[in-house]
Amino acid sequence: MKKFSLFLIVALLALAFAGCKAKVKVPSEEMTIQLWTQEGESDNAYQYVVSLTDAFTALYPNITFEVVQKDTETLREDFQTASLAGAAPDLLWTVSDHAGPFTTAGLIQPVEDFFDMDLYVPSVVMNGHTWAVPISSGNHLMLIYNKDLIAEAPADTDEMIAKAKELTHDDQYGLVYNATEPFWLVPWLGGFGGSVFAEDGVTPTLNTEAMVNTLQFLYDLKFTDKITPESIDYDTADTLFKEGKAAMLINGDWSLGAYQEQFGDKLGVAPLPKVTSTGTYPAAYTSGKYFMLPKDLAGTKLDAVISFINFATNEENQLNQLSTLKRLPGLKSVLSNEAITSDPILSGSAQAMSYGTPMPTVTEMRCNWDAMKPEMTLVLAGSETPADAAAAMQAAAEACIAALE
Repeated sequence: MKKFSLFLIVALLALAFAGCKAKVKVPSEEMTIQLWTQEGESDNAYQYVVSLTDAFTALYPNITFEVVQKDTETLREDFQTASLAGAAPDLLWTVSDHAGPFTTAGLIQPVEDFFDMDLYVPSVVMNGHTWAVPISSGNHLMLIYNKDLIAEAPADTDEMIAKAKELTHDDQYGLVYNATEPFWLVPWLGGFGGSVFAEDGVTPTLNTEAMVNTLQFLYDLKFTDKITPESIDYDTADTLFKEGKAAMLINGDWSLGAYQEQFGDKLGVAPLPKVTSTGTYPAAYTSGKYFMLPKDLAGTKLDAVISFINFATNEENQLNQLSTLKRLPGLKSVLSNEAITSDPILSGSAQAMSYGTPMPTVTEMRCNWDAMKPEMTLVLAGSETPADAAAAMQAAAEACIAALE
C-alpha cells in the first residue's frame, strides 16, 4: 500500500508539471520570488494571483512570494527602468502588449526551451522565438445578443443585417458596437480576407481591397442599412444593450460577467457572423494574460519560477481560474473540458475565440492603430470615401514606422 501511495504521488507530481520541457527540480533552498502583476488590486484577479502563490508556498514552504501590483502602463515603465538598473523582478504576470517593447529592448528571454508550447493556446511569437507562457486567453470580440429580441445568432452578415433591420425602430437598434476604435474594425478586415501586416509581421498592409471593403461595410451598416445609431462609442453601446434597446452588440469577453448577471439565460453569445461575400469568419484579435521571464533570470531562481508557472497553468488551476474569473484558459486541454462545453456562454466565447488571431505585439502595431483610428472616424462621419481612407491609413502608418527607425 505504501509503495502504491508513493507511486501515486510521483504520478500526480508528474502530471502537475506536465508542461515543463526542461528537466527542472524544485529548489530546496530558501528564496523569495518577486512577481509583478497588472491585475487590479481591487478585484478578484489580484486575489487569484495571491491565492496561487500561497498555494505553491504551501507545497514548498522554502519558496515565498512578494506580489507587487502595478497599473499596466506603470508596470511597463517600471520594468524597463528596473531592468536597466539591474533590479528587475523575478517574474511578470502581464499583458501581451508588453512583449513588443520588452523584446525590442532585450529585457525578457524566450520561453520555448523551458515549456512545451504545444500544450498552450497560441502565444507571443516574434523573431522566431516564443516570449511568453499563456495564463488565460481571450480578450476577443464576439456577437452578444438579447434573446428576448432575437432568438438565435445570425449565421452570416446578410442574415445579421436583415434581422437588424427588422429590429431597428423608434429608440431600438438592431446592432450596436464601439464605432470609435479600430479594435472593432480589425475582425471584419479578417473576414474580408485582409490583415494589418504583410507576412513579415511589420510591414503595414492597410491600403488594400480588403480594407476598402471593410470600411464600406461599416459605412453601409450606418448609412445604407441604418441599423446602428448615428453616433456611438463604447459606453453608449453598452448602455443601449443593458437597457434592452439593442438586439445585438459586438463586445469582448471582459463584458460577459456583467451581462450574464443582468440577463441570465436570456443572454446569447456567438462568433461574429461570417462575411457572406467571402464565406470567411471575422478574425477578432485574441490575447490574454501571460508569464514573461526577465532576461537575467537564471539558476535556482529560474528553476523555481519554471516550477511555479507549470503549477499555475496545470489543468486543476486552469479550471479554478475559469470558475473564479470566468476567463478562458491558456492550456489547450481545458478548452474541451465540460466546464466550458456545457456552459452556453463560455462555449460561445470559446467558439468565437477559435476564429480569432493573436494580436500583434510588435511596436509597429501602435503605428497601425494610430493610422486607422482617424480614417475610420472620417468614413463613419460620411466625410471620406473608404478608398481615400485606406490610402491615408497606409501613408500614416508608413510615416510613423519610419520615424521609429
